[in-house]
Amino acid sequence: MIRRLFVEKKRGEDVAAKRVKNDLANVLGLEVDDVRIFIRYDTEGMTDAEYAAAVPAVFSEPPVDDVYDALPVLAGYYLIGVEYLPGQYDQRADSAAQCVQLLNRSERPLIRTATIYAVKGVAEDDGKRVEKNLVNPLEARLCSFDMPTTLTPDVAPPEPVHTVDGFTKFGRSEIEAYHKQMGFAMSVEDLAFVRDHFAEERRDPTVTELKVIDTYWSDHCRHTTF
Repeated sequence: MIRRLFVEKKRGEDVAAKRVKNDLANVLGLEVDDVRIFIRYDTEGMTDAEYAAAVPAVFSEPPVDDVYDALPVLAGYYLIGVEYLPGQYDQRADSAAQCVQLLNRSERPLIRTATIYAVKGVAEDDGKRVEKNLVNPLEARLCSFDMPTTLTPDVAPPEPVHTVDGFTKFGRSEIEAYHKQMGFAMSVEDLAFVRDHFAEERRDPTVTELKVIDTYWSDHCRHTTF
């Protein structure tokens, strides 16, 4: 069973919402009437008792938070929901799941979070500008407001790891061409050294192996011993 709740800082404690309101004025030149921020928690794998215990102890701080089973009526507000991209680390969700496990001495539940921004006094066109300001496409995306049927991630099986066929037979020109193609941090000479190593092993490396080696060869963690 999936449960959903929303947590909002009480008025006077809503520092993050005030900061966003100021940012919209300073960065986008939008003088909005109000900003409210709700943290949305979707949970799966908890009993009624476990959930009831976790709401005031894990998901919220009763002295400073208001908790809702559904978003309150937000007439005149432009709603923007933001969640991490699949595969991105959601520290809030992970920390909450660990705390629930410790609190209830039970299996760790599945928890997903999103941040809901409610902005009052903004037209739809400007709302799109606000979305771009709030969503970093490298790590996040706009989320759906629908209740999911499961929190278990739908992960496609990975493709087979590609082997660089003929790598150990590459001559100088082929090493230079492959080095340019892959954009390695290591030099051409380093890549030739790696080729010789795998030639001694009598096998061609995978792309993953070459990428890992190249990472350790990069400027911030240079290790030229093999």
